Formats: sequence, C-alpha cells, structure tokens
Amino acid sequence: MKNKPGYGIESVDHALRLALLLQQEGALRVTDAAQRLDVARSTAHRLLAMLVYRDFAEQQPDRRYVAGPVLRRSAPSEPAAVLRGLALPHLEALTARTGETSNLMVVVADEARFAATVECGHTLRVGDREGRALPAHLVSGGRAALAARDPEEVRALYDDTDVDVEALLRDLTRVWRQGFALNDQRTETGVTAIGRRVEGPPGSPALAISLAMPTVRYDRHQLADWVRQLTVTAARISEDRNRVEQLG
Repeated sequence: MKNKPGYGIESVDHALRLALLLQQEGALRVTDAAQRLDVARSTAHRLLAMLVYRDFAEQQPDRRYVAGPVLRRSAPSEPAAVLRGLALPHLEALTARTGETSNLMVVVADEARFAATVECGHTLRVGDREGRALPAHLVSGGRAALAARDPEEVRALYDDTDVDVEALLRDLTRVWRQGFALNDQRTETGVTAIGRRVEGPPGSPALAISLAMPTVRYDRHQLADWVRQLTVTAARISEDRNRVEQLG
C-alpha cells in the first residue's frame, strides 16, 4: 500500500483525485467537486478547467463535467457513484459499531478498487483508501469476491502470471467455506483487514466490504464478532442494492 509522500503537492493531489472521481463516478458539478475535495468552489472550478485543458475532463451543456478522452480510454463500467451512495450509511454504522475503518470495494477482473472509506476515530488508524486499486488476490475484499467465482474463471485470470494458481484456489475454497477473508499484512506491513462479499444481482459488479485496522489492534478473539458485523452490513447493502435494481 502506498503512503502519501511527505512532500506532497496539495493542488496536484486534488487534481488527481478529481480525475479519479470523474472516471469512476461520472458527471460532477463544480459544487459537487468542491464538497468531495473539501475546497472552495473557486478552487474546484480552476482544477476542473485545467483538467478540461489537458483532455482529462469535458464540460457538458448542462455545466456538469464528465471524464474526457484521456480518462475514457480506461474508464470502468460499474456505477461507482451509485454503489458508494448506497454503501456509505452502512459503512458509517459499521465503523461506529466496531471502532475500525471500513471500506467498500468494487472487484473487476483481477483488481479491487476502493470505492468508499469511512475512517474510525482512533489516532492510530488505517486511513482513506478511496480511489486506490490493488490486486484482488491479496486484499481481503478481493479474495472474498474471487471465492464466489468459478475456479476456471480464476485460472484464466492468473494462468499467465506469477501467482500460484493452485494455492490461490485452495485459499479461495477456504474463504468460501468460512464466509470471509483475512488479509494479515499482505498489502501493507502493520495493517490487517477482514473482508466479506456483498451479494448482488446476476451480472452486476462484484462488491465486497472490509474492516481494516492496525495489526497491533487485531485480536483473534474478536474475529467472530467482526465477521458478524460485516455479515450484517453486507446483507443491508445487498438489500438496498436489490431495491434500487428493482426500481431502476
């Protein structure tokens, strides 16, 4: 997992985050961008103008901004903004109940993309992962989602890689049986996460949620309760998702 550089340039970070939002969540108004970045409306407008200038964004007749030609080349098809809106209230409740950071992931092919994060209030905590992408076979939510796939589909994803496919399939079988996946410092030293798949309609993007915490705070005696909390949250997100699908 990448750490934010100590010499980070805030304006560059804002512009890159804005580009990710346009690519993954769709159209934004200036006010929306300002709220998501927690900046002044004038700052958001200048950032969007620069993205338009470099073809990362385009302005529509209704004054909303959408991903430009550069971003559309690799834009994901999943409605991340809708999924994020559905999940956020449930993630907030999960974090409130457990006291740990929670995440929503969209799992596409062999990649897990963090669509939403709700940080806990501890001084020592796992920070915001929103917008980042990691190998699905390493992160807890990614493995929880992969465990629901046909083994031949998993083989096809990893056959031409350096991943030990047979070991991965054995692990995914175990994940499927127990109903959750544990990531004990696979992606970042000192961070442990527990992931659970979110059921969805056939053909819809694969979703997973996770609880992430500093490894020093992980207690195996609490694992059963954490998994129970994840299961409740996943079921509630799934119910809301199905309801939206039926209405839409």
